[in-house]
Amino acid sequence: MATEMIPDGHGIARIPPPHGTALAFLTLTFGTFVVGTGEFAIMGMLPEFAASLHVSEAQAGYAITAYALGVVVGAPLFTILGARLSRRELLLVLFGFFCGGNVLGVMMPTPGLVDMARFITGLPHGALFGISALIGASMVDRARRGWAVGRVLSGIAIATLIGAPFSTFAADHLGWRIAYVVIGLAGAVTLLGVWRYIPADQPDRAVTPLGELQGLANAQVLLTLLTAAIGFGGMFTLYTFLTSILNNVTHVPEWMVMTYMVLWGAGMLAGANVGAWIVDRNLDAAVLVALVGSIGTMLVLPYVLHSRIGLMADVFLVPTFFNALGPALQTRLMDFAGTAQTLAASLNHSAFNIANALGAVLGSVLLAHQFGYGALGMGGALLSVGGLLVYLVALFALKGRNAQSA
Repeated sequence: MATEMIPDGHGIARIPPPHGTALAFLTLTFGTFVVGTGEFAIMGMLPEFAASLHVSEAQAGYAITAYALGVVVGAPLFTILGARLSRRELLLVLFGFFCGGNVLGVMMPTPGLVDMARFITGLPHGALFGISALIGASMVDRARRGWAVGRVLSGIAIATLIGAPFSTFAADHLGWRIAYVVIGLAGAVTLLGVWRYIPADQPDRAVTPLGELQGLANAQVLLTLLTAAIGFGGMFTLYTFLTSILNNVTHVPEWMVMTYMVLWGAGMLAGANVGAWIVDRNLDAAVLVALVGSIGTMLVLPYVLHSRIGLMADVFLVPTFFNALGPALQTRLMDFAGTAQTLAASLNHSAFNIANALGAVLGSVLLAHQFGYGALGMGGALLSVGGLLVYLVALFALKGRNAQSA
């Protein structure tokens, strides 16, 4: 039986969960934690992963690329194919697919087949996060949407803080396959939680795949997605090469590397919560603060590379500002996506992975041309400036449109 929906007057129906909002939010946050852990874990276990498959770390890195490609392809694919399903139904399908992909990955005997399995596992990723955020927003009043989205997406930050380091430990002692079996089992637990605790919304049978695509024909949606695809890139310009910086420039002991990784995860968690708090007060201010703060923290990077304490502070602040952008852009898409709510929310995470690739590629180019690790700060700042400029264009375009309609 579908749960009664309470209209909120803003196009998004508030849906009371069957067993209370606390358990529903716990399920959604745990789900994003599990999927986030599945994405980030392989980065920490790459040496063991490569050794078990008898390939170099560079070759093993193709598994990361395959997953990211799966995210970019899968977000629109699953959303369009599942357009006539309710959000709860689609979330169940997506978690089932995620569990199956992880099982497939641990069974594959060769690097090429593992890469294929990682691509398959990445397919539901974007839609999982996007739909989880929409469901979270549907369970609260409009004035608390930012809090709800931040609460759900904080699972990603917790994954970098706890899930990925624990997976690295498990891989070192039990092997990467066992680590991913555990991640797959955690996905199955989440699937049961979705079935039990997430409100059974009514599917909108009037929604069609073509309707979802047509709903994207909105400049504000496209500019918001472009802000994410560019603006998030600076974070990955640093994160991709953080271990190399610690080893080659800051020269920290091996045991301290994990300290910086934990600080990074703590910054992401702080950013998700602070960003959500600002969103519920002023959405545009949240985006602008996040992007301007990102520019500042990236520009500071070259001056703290040789200072352990200074780099610790920047390693915390960089993800704090960048991740504050997530709840703001996700919430903004809800305001402008119209009939393409699910597709737009899913594509936000495709944009995030495009930023991941963009930041990593920019960092690689800068280092390959001997600009040094300090140049990563300038490169990351330029991407944040690009995101800021795109968002300012979006604001001016919206102001012009409102002036014409007045």
